[in-house]
Amino acid sequence: MTRPLPLRDVRVIELGQLLAGPFCGQLLGDFGAEVIKVEDPSKGDPMRQWGREKPHGRSLWWPVVARNKKSITANLRSADGQDLLRRLITKSDVLLENFRPGTLERWGLAPEKLWEINPRLVVTRVTGYGQTGPYAARAGFGSIGEAMGGIRYVTGSPDQPPSRAGISLGDSLAAMHATLGTLVALHERDNSGQGQVVDAAIYESVLGLMESLLPEWQQAGYQRERTGPVLPNVAPSNVYPTRDGDSILIAANQDSVFGRLAAVMGASSLKDDPRYSTHGARGEFMDELDALIADWTVLHDTEELLEALHEGGVPAGRIYKAKDMFGDPHFAARDAIVTVPDANLGPVAMQNVFPKLSASPGSVRATGPELGQHNEEIYSGLLGLSDDEISRLRGAGTI
Repeated sequence: MTRPLPLRDVRVIELGQLLAGPFCGQLLGDFGAEVIKVEDPSKGDPMRQWGREKPHGRSLWWPVVARNKKSITANLRSADGQDLLRRLITKSDVLLENFRPGTLERWGLAPEKLWEINPRLVVTRVTGYGQTGPYAARAGFGSIGEAMGGIRYVTGSPDQPPSRAGISLGDSLAAMHATLGTLVALHERDNSGQGQVVDAAIYESVLGLMESLLPEWQQAGYQRERTGPVLPNVAPSNVYPTRDGDSILIAANQDSVFGRLAAVMGASSLKDDPRYSTHGARGEFMDELDALIADWTVLHDTEELLEALHEGGVPAGRIYKAKDMFGDPHFAARDAIVTVPDANLGPVAMQNVFPKLSASPGSVRATGPELGQHNEEIYSGLLGLSDDEISRLRGAGTI
């Protein structure tokens, strides 16, 4: 028997576009929240067109980031569109938006106004710099938040300018923090009966990831720099070549694990060598140790190496590309990739819902909807608008 989804009693009105807000909506929808995405009737969310590959002229990003959502259209710049949103708010738990600060206020939809009609509403706001402070009004994209939050400076090779990850890391981190904040605010609302604002800033979401970066500077005057594939003073943890032209990542920086690596290498005495016997010593002699390990790995084929390392209890693995994920038995055993039918693209493979809950797991129930696909369901069914009223709104370009 299919178990009920854990957020089945939560209704979210999503006003955001692109990635930071909508990814939060995706995460909530994955666990059963009814996410009603409100889009501009003339063009919809730009994510409908984003992405390098477009089979059948369609984005491959949209089926993922808009999965499990319902799409309605409303021109929120019009009085009628704003009135529709207010009516939706009276029947909802969360309003999710990632406009520039002040946009809701200009539309007469400030949180304080919305609490007058629904005091239990949680208002989740995702922006580049947050709702307050001297930078709040600036346009903010994920890449800028990554730079300001510190992760760009320490990413890449030391002889190159700061690099970036090949994904929208800042946006995604902000969305995950926004999701956490939304769930916390809903829990608090159940205790207090009052909604609140969840203020998720991209730069702060990146900053929250930066480990001991701040006290290292404040206490020791140490500035982390770009170090390529390694972390300073954490060794061995690097990419090493193999005989068949591939490479593997080995992470054996803990003392006991390094001892196991030394045993697999047939060089158990390394764990007692004062240059390598402690975490600090291995960090100091990182380059020398990495060269020693590489001289060993390059004498063996990849599969032979991995089998020996796994058997010896040493964390190691290939560096996967998408095609490797599709052929991996562990991905298959845990259903890490799910295939979802799409009316236009056919079966679409995408990442499943994470984390996995033992009693009430989430699920992917549908790919991203067509623009305005759920107008009738929401406007007629949920709000009870008459056919004449819907026709009038459609004729005016409101929906």
